[in-house]
Amino acid sequence: MRWANLTIEQDEATRLPGYRDPAVIRRFTAPEALDMRFYEVHARSALNRVPDKSSVPFRWTINPYRGCSHACKYCFARPTHKFLDFDADRDFEREIIVKVNAPEVLRAELARPSWKGEHVALGTNTDPYQWVESRYKLMPGIWEAMRDARNPCSILTKSPLLLRDIDLLCEIAAVTDIHANLSIPTLDPKAWRATEPHTPNPRARLEAVAELNRAGIPTGVLVAPLMPGINDAPEQVEPLLEAAIEAGATGIGGIALHLRGDVKQIYMDWLRVYRPDLVEHYDTLYARGAYAPPQERKRLAALLRHPALPPPSRFRVRDREEIEANGQPRRQPPAEPRPLEVQASLF
Repeated sequence: MRWANLTIEQDEATRLPGYRDPAVIRRFTAPEALDMRFYEVHARSALNRVPDKSSVPFRWTINPYRGCSHACKYCFARPTHKFLDFDADRDFEREIIVKVNAPEVLRAELARPSWKGEHVALGTNTDPYQWVESRYKLMPGIWEAMRDARNPCSILTKSPLLLRDIDLLCEIAAVTDIHANLSIPTLDPKAWRATEPHTPNPRARLEAVAELNRAGIPTGVLVAPLMPGINDAPEQVEPLLEAAIEAGATGIGGIALHLRGDVKQIYMDWLRVYRPDLVEHYDTLYARGAYAPPQERKRLAALLRHPALPPPSRFRVRDREEIEANGQPRRQPPAEPRPLEVQASLF
């Protein structure tokens, strides 16, 4: 197997809910992963169907990993770890599930006569380019399956590791629709390190946006989430918009922070340590549920307006909470550049 030569401290095995065979547990000696465990499982399916009631513009997703070492304090996907009998806080960041057979299973699923070649979105739950991907290298096989099936697809990530596979992305672009989004909530070093402590530098993400667009892969920027008092000051947002435009971003979207289920407690516990002065404000904003009041969401949406962007009437506003990306398939840009598309999505 392609990961058989990985350096590990020990092998264990355990049975996880929903998986027939025991998971092999690996611990890597890399400094970035000394306190993490990685559970190798064999998935029965790689394609996940999105519920029909969802308003997102795709019906299928792929998540080769469950849990995420990025450790973003606001991550909406944290509660999904509870289905594996893990907690949504530390376990989500340190107990990572690796679907080691995802590329092979996906290839078989895309070859089924019943498969209709629908758009598939990656990165809608946990980041497929988080640290562990540098070791297991599952994404090249997934991209190869997409290319060979000529299947439209998209990717959302916080990592410039995506550039490792740029040749494969270009091969896909030659035969079908593909689109990428880089999630970049802020350029502010303090806010970045506090809210998403193990993610790559936002400037490196912007460089990836530029390189992908130069290669012909339509790539946008998602300013998400916008967190009141944390990364929503105009002097924080405007430089990010300008840098995204300079990088050739084909779209700029934004999401207001939402706090559902266990995420609210995790985020508020963090806020009490990082910004205790904001606790009362957040208690007011989110007193009635997971979403800030409409007026606050409108205020945050307005932050994405910039003289170089289309007027507000061009905004497309959607109201979904489950995902961080629109994942829409897009055509390769024509010879003449198109106007930048701005999406104040999910507000």
